[in-house]
This record gives sequence, structure tokens and C-alpha cells, in this order.
Amino acid sequence: MVATAATSSFFPVTPSPDSSDSKKKRLGNGSINLGGIKSKTSSSGNLQVKANAQAPPKINGTKVVTPPAEVFKNEDGVSFHPPRTFINQLPDWSMLLAAITTVFLAAEKQWMMLDWKPKRPDMLIDPFGIGKIVQDGLVYRQNFSIRSYEIGADQTASIETVMNHLQETALNHVRSAGLLVDGFGSTPEMCKKNLIWVVTRMQVVVDRYPTWGNVVQVDTWVSASGKNCMRRDWLVRDGKTGEVLTRASSIWVMMNKVTRRLSKMPEEVRGEIEPYFMNSEPVVAEDSRKLVKLDDSSAAFVRKGLTPKWSDLDVNQHVNNVKYIGWILESAPLPILETHELSSMALEYRRECGRDSVLQSLTAVSDNGTDEIECQHLLRLEDGSEVMRGRTQWRPKNAKISGNVDQIPADTA
Repeated sequence: MVATAATSSFFPVTPSPDSSDSKKKRLGNGSINLGGIKSKTSSSGNLQVKANAQAPPKINGTKVVTPPAEVFKNEDGVSFHPPRTFINQLPDWSMLLAAITTVFLAAEKQWMMLDWKPKRPDMLIDPFGIGKIVQDGLVYRQNFSIRSYEIGADQTASIETVMNHLQETALNHVRSAGLLVDGFGSTPEMCKKNLIWVVTRMQVVVDRYPTWGNVVQVDTWVSASGKNCMRRDWLVRDGKTGEVLTRASSIWVMMNKVTRRLSKMPEEVRGEIEPYFMNSEPVVAEDSRKLVKLDDSSAAFVRKGLTPKWSDLDVNQHVNNVKYIGWILESAPLPILETHELSSMALEYRRECGRDSVLQSLTAVSDNGTDEIECQHLLRLEDGSEVMRGRTQWRPKNAKISGNVDQIPADTA
């Protein structure tokens, strides 16, 4: 039967005149009903046929005029319609093909977005900047590509870029753990008690700065630090070679965002964050040297009139801590910036400042008789209140760095 249908689709069978005449004879005179078609004989003897009325079809709200069915005539002049075959009962092939093509193109676009793979090893490993949890759920890992607007005059990433990557991974870590509710890293219990995290101390060691187009891999984790503090560490690697680029360690405490005073860690909050604590040593050994308090007599370089812009404020309505680093470097001598690069820094945050604050940056340079330079820094308000103390180490540019750290395996998945 299939063979018959296929054959009839390519070789239509033409009815003979005799069969047509015999059908006419069998119809005879009078009214008949053939599949909803009513016929009635008029007084003139002619056959009048009236089909059931149907509304013209619509496609996307537009009326489509259907062409009349093709009519053939045989040798005797008798009209007849072509036989109903398998082919002429199918829908319009062009419309069907267009629909299939559209579906395949849409599916291919979605697949390319979900299964994007770099064509060069130096291209972005994580194209959408989506991090992941590794090390038994205790370490958060995220990749960043160094953009053209993130590099400085040395054609390498600025220290502000590095610090922004650290801050971004810290927040994404808290969010991926389901603890980010309001503010920067505030847990549900912290929100109930109007508590927010603030950083008090930070140490950063930079072995090498990435350049434009490099991909860096940032790992971060948290650990307990005393009874009321939390320590957060970072390890930044070259995404291609696994070379350690930057190590950083910080201490965080809680502050009431209404009274702006430091607060002890409530037991309810401790219960929320303790499951995420990692038992590890600081990635940067603590520098126990006391940070020097500078004044007008001990500071050789002073920059006054520093004011925050609206874009310098974070969601907690105080100046982002990364901005403080830029301010202390405002008073660093230009010859040092031209010949040396920042290799490490120790920071101590003492007071927050808001959008109406006016600050002064003070720097003193210590000459230890080597190629490396050490600077002492102070950021203060106009009334003399300390905002931050700092110490920075500078090495000659293009100096080779020895030593490496391998706290977290780079190939851990």
C-alpha cells in the first residue's frame, strides 16, 4: 500500500471519460449530499453546487488568499480535479523548512552560550565571570580577565584593580553560600541586628602584576580569628601557568550600621558563618611591626583637599576601602612611582569616612640602603582624626621575584 501511495504521488492516474460519464449518469436528477456539498437541480436542468462557506485563513493576523484548486480537462472537454495523492496533501514545504531552520538557529545560539570554549589558551577561561566552590565547599574560586581600562602607565594591572578583584570574590563567596542578604556580606541574623562587616587590618604581597589580556584565578576562604573577628585570605594565580601573583590576608569585625560602633559577634551570627570556616594558617605571615603615626613634622610629602565622590561610596554608605589605598598613594613621591612598583603593604583601618569628608594624605620615605624603598603613610581628616595608617614596600621595576606559595592546589576542581 505504501508503494502504491508513493507511485501515485509521482505518476497521477487520470480518470477516463467513461468513468466520468458513468458517475454523471448515476447522479441523475434531484438533490444529493456528498460530504457536505449540497446540489439542487434548477428548472433549466443545470446542476447548481453550493459549498459550505468558510472564513479565509489568517497567518499572524493577516488574511491569506488561497488560490483556487487547479482544474484539468480531458480530451472530451470534461473538467476534473487532480487525484488526491500523498504529495499534494502535505503542507507548504517552504514554510515548514523556514520554521525548522529558525528552530535550529535558536538552539545553536543557546548551545554556543552554554558551551562556549576559548579558541586560544590566553583567552578568558571563565567567559561569564561565574565562580565555583572548591575544596570541600570552603574555598570560592573565580576567574578575571584583565581589561584595557584596568592597567596603568606600566602596562600592568594597578593595585586598585587587584584589590577590586579581592573584594568581588569575597562578596561572591558570601552570596554563593546563601548568606548575602543586605549590605556587603551581611547574613540574615546580622540584618536583624543592624550589623555589617568592616575591615580593620589587611596585608597584601604582590609578586607580579598581570598585564592586559591575562586571566587571573582568585581563591578566597574565611577562618576564625579570635572570639569576635573573622579572617579572610586570598590567593591570586596566573590562570594559564598557575604561578602565584598575589597573596592577601585581612581581619574583619562587626559594626552597628546605626550607631557606627564596633560590636561583638552574636552567637546567632557565629552559628551562621562557622560552618564555612577553614582551618588554615594566614596566607601572609602577620607583620608585627607597629605602624608609625605621622604628623606634619615627620611627613615629607602631604596632599590636602582629598574628597570622596558619589561613586566612591558603597552600599553601606561609607567610602569603599579600596579608595583609601588610592588616597595614601596620592602623596607618594613621583620618582618612586616612576622607578619602583608596589610589592607589599600593611594597612590598618581606624575610622570610616563619608561623602562630606575632606582628607589629607601624608607620606614619609625610609631609605634602608638597598634598592627597595619603604614608605610610611597616614590618611586623616582635616581635624586630625586618623582614618588609616599604612606601610608600603617598593621594589625596582622588572625585578625578579623568588619564592612561591602553594596553599591551594591550582588544579583543584
